[in-house]
Amino acid sequence: MSLSVSRRLAAVTAFAVAGLFASTAPAAFATPTAQTAAPTPPDIPLANVKAHLAQFQTIANNNGGNRAHGRTGYKASIDYVKAKLDAAGYTTSLKTFTYNGSTGYNLIADWPGGDPDSVLMAGSHLDSVSSGAGINDNGSGSAAVLEIALAVSRAQLQPTKHLRFGWWGAEELGLVGSKNYVSSLSATERAKFAGYLNFDMIGSPNPGYFVYDDDPTIEQTFKNYFAGIGVPTEIETEGDGRSDHAPFKNAGIPVGGLFTGASNTKTSAQAQKWGGTAGQSFDRCYHSSCDTTANINDTALDRNSDAAAYAIWNLGASTPVPPGPSFENTADVNIPDSPGAAVTSPITVSGVAGNAPATTKVDVNIVHTYRGDLVIDLIAPDGTAYRLKNSSSSDSADNVVATYTVNASSEVANGVWKLQVKDVYSADTGYINSWKITF
Repeated sequence: MSLSVSRRLAAVTAFAVAGLFASTAPAAFATPTAQTAAPTPPDIPLANVKAHLAQFQTIANNNGGNRAHGRTGYKASIDYVKAKLDAAGYTTSLKTFTYNGSTGYNLIADWPGGDPDSVLMAGSHLDSVSSGAGINDNGSGSAAVLEIALAVSRAQLQPTKHLRFGWWGAEELGLVGSKNYVSSLSATERAKFAGYLNFDMIGSPNPGYFVYDDDPTIEQTFKNYFAGIGVPTEIETEGDGRSDHAPFKNAGIPVGGLFTGASNTKTSAQAQKWGGTAGQSFDRCYHSSCDTTANINDTALDRNSDAAAYAIWNLGASTPVPPGPSFENTADVNIPDSPGAAVTSPITVSGVAGNAPATTKVDVNIVHTYRGDLVIDLIAPDGTAYRLKNSSSSDSADNVVATYTVNASSEVANGVWKLQVKDVYSADTGYINSWKITF
């Protein structure tokens, strides 16, 4: 991941639309009138992804310890990927550019078939920094995208959309390769893109599970996968605008992606829900010589590879599950200090057929001076309580700005849902700022 693009301010302004509202999916992924069910996405073999990482490590070892732009290690890396794709039946092309007096390379691979006027692309940057082999940053994303492309070939997948894969050069110098590619596209070619999925650092050793929030349908597709395996996610903010999705987004193309964290520090709340070590960077070897094959969390790499395949299979078949209807309450509700009673904020849901889904999403925005004091529940219309957050003396941060996934499939969707909050310790105060429920 590049350090040369300005980081977005991390301030979060949650739930900007007041009142109750319903959301809709963008046209790029609207379900067609006539469709077939998406084929079952594969389980991407972790061993295969790691075998590609081992090759990248060997290439770095044999070429001065890195795979950086303008160095022999980068060209050897792209030759390795291209040979695999050529053998698997892809149409590949090397796109060259010049930066800092050196030739750079982007590799583009097209899978035959699909609607040429509706292109779904997945990509990752293949270069490392000059100080190391770049196995997590970004051998992890490059290896996963390569293995997913090979899985497409093994399955002889025939998606509705045309599938394209890309490996970018000189990302670490300012997204140079991806910017060059996007700028080379005509307005007509850009209009053919249904979406671009980016995978940059998906095997961090102290991982978080972060999802880009740029396009709602792509975002929801990734969230559906992680909800299905019981892994909570957060919105990605650390790398926003600093990886290769940015040029596509700036060109008006819907984008999304996954990330497991770089130099930011894992909080105690994140360690509680994801495991790992609080107070430590997600990747202590970020942009360092220790970013080797030893710098990979296998579980994170496996989950993210499978999530990426899930998205490509479903979005490629034009059958993603779009975001369901959402309802919000933005009225402030004061939370009395302990030993005060629990308070509730109600939302009336109407017009939703049947039961709530197993992936009901609850977005919570609570302003509080010590979040560890709070116990938070979702109360269904029949009075059933679903615990969202327990109190914890080690949860010492301020505020609760979080998304929870609840299996509420036994509940009728329509009715009055409540967010219930109780402060169980003294000395700190706050209020419910807003909350939202999405079916």
